[in-house]
Amino acid sequence: MSEAARKLDTEVGTLTVTPLEPTIGAEISGVDISQPISDAVRDEIKRAILQYKVVFFRDQVLDEDSHAAFAARFGRLYTHPNTQRSDKIASVHKIQASDFARYERTKTSTTIEGGYHSDTSWRLAPTWGAVLRAVTLPEVGGDTVWVDAGLAYDGLSDAFKQRLEGLHVTHDFREALNRAGHDYPIVAHPIVRTHRETGRKTLWVNFTQKPHIIGVDLAEGREILQQILNAYQKPEYQVRFSWRPNSVAFWDNRAAVHIAVRNYGDFPRVLHRILIQDEVDYEQL
Repeated sequence: MSEAARKLDTEVGTLTVTPLEPTIGAEISGVDISQPISDAVRDEIKRAILQYKVVFFRDQVLDEDSHAAFAARFGRLYTHPNTQRSDKIASVHKIQASDFARYERTKTSTTIEGGYHSDTSWRLAPTWGAVLRAVTLPEVGGDTVWVDAGLAYDGLSDAFKQRLEGLHVTHDFREALNRAGHDYPIVAHPIVRTHRETGRKTLWVNFTQKPHIIGVDLAEGREILQQILNAYQKPEYQVRFSWRPNSVAFWDNRAAVHIAVRNYGDFPRVLHRILIQDEVDYEQL
């Protein structure tokens, strides 16, 4: 076991948090999240998420009910208007390879697009957390990569940080939302956001939603976005997770961006995701 692993003795055993990378990604063992968890265990999991941005659980046999019950210990659940839902619980979103075309958007020559994104950044108040579990997996491939958005910001030059201050970037998900019969305006968020709980500055751009930087010309905007994308792509800011049956990932949507690696051909890969609302005062925005 890594010397960096942290243990917490609970009423049902020892919870162990083992980092996978120095600042992002940790594996949590010693807990069965298919069963009700105590406040102490919940708080330790949340503490690990705030520290490592994304945590992983192995060998967790969940169904939709237990998946939703676990996520609900961390806040009110959010029902996405566009993701295909499971048959049983509205907040359980079925994410499968055959649905990717539903999210494809018209490409433009005026912006930079890529796979790195945060969930529901198209909302004024995005969901804070996401719990994703494996349902049907290919034998190999289909990993997910998370990026420490705070570390990506820290690695920028002081001059570039100064350049980003006060700039906002658009998050445009209208095409996909309109196909689902949901109307929502284009919103803009600061490129540099301050995490409400940790106080860390994060580099926060959704490269799947036609990002445009407000207040600069198109050429300058593209150049800035390319530098941000370059930061996200640095391996030293990332953790890569290889899914196995009964694996679960739980991440802080405010502190990390992620990308799904689509290298498994036409295999019908299926994951179930539950999103967790931000504070009650903002959850309807």
